[in-house]
Amino acid sequence: MTNETIHAWNGSYPAAVNDTEAGGSDALFVRAAARTMQVLSAFHGAQGPLSLTDMSKAAGLDRSTTQRIIHTLRKLGYIQRDDRDTGYLPGIRLYDHIFDTMRLNGLIQRAIPVLLQLRDTVGERVDLSLIDDVRLIYATRFQPKRDTLHAMMLGHSVPMYCTSTGWSVLSQMDEGAARDVLARSDRMKFTEHTLTDPDAILEKTRQVKQQGYAVALEQLMPGEIAIGAAIVNAQGVPIGAVTITAMLADWPEEDFVRAMRPSLMQAVNMLGRG
Repeated sequence: MTNETIHAWNGSYPAAVNDTEAGGSDALFVRAAARTMQVLSAFHGAQGPLSLTDMSKAAGLDRSTTQRIIHTLRKLGYIQRDDRDTGYLPGIRLYDHIFDTMRLNGLIQRAIPVLLQLRDTVGERVDLSLIDDVRLIYATRFQPKRDTLHAMMLGHSVPMYCTSTGWSVLSQMDEGAARDVLARSDRMKFTEHTLTDPDAILEKTRQVKQQGYAVALEQLMPGEIAIGAAIVNAQGVPIGAVTITAMLADWPEEDFVRAMRPSLMQAVNMLGRG
């Protein structure tokens, strides 16, 4: 699975929402702020610098409104021109907000030492994912030490319907809520093994609920195996998930599950119900 493949999944990023539809009759809803976020969201899935026309189309706004918002965001450092002056890119000051999110999110801060220890114990890639509607967003990733030069991919998202993390989160929902997530997901196939049928996915989540963890074989990428479990708060609500990922060339399924499950469950139990 390449980044281009994942971006082809329409649920990789939240769709642009018309500010009037989003605000409705809410007197406190600031439509100008919503339009600004629509413009920033135009970069979701972009493969390079965007023109004014590109951004206007992606944001669902007219050119004049888009141009004024871009001008304001450039003045503030949240949008910039690329080095060759061919189009617009996200500005460097967005990193301030990424840093704020990382340092102020209690789950992320609690998870860092736990996941470091988990990575050192299992020797494979470890991820913390946070729930965003029909997808999960990578918030923290620790590569195995042999792969320390790989990209961190923070902020990358994966669908809930065909991942071990997604199945583990869905298993903690009532069936009506889980069906709603599946109904609103663009259930495309990434490999020949990807589960897309809602009934088959729900049957999988019932099994996951009984055992407490999910194992996904070649759902997003050929040759990949992952084991994931949901992090559940004191109210029994899933707030995230932890995954361990490896390659089937290195691990037969039974050996992988036997080796990874105890440490994974210990980690999610430490992070949950706090």
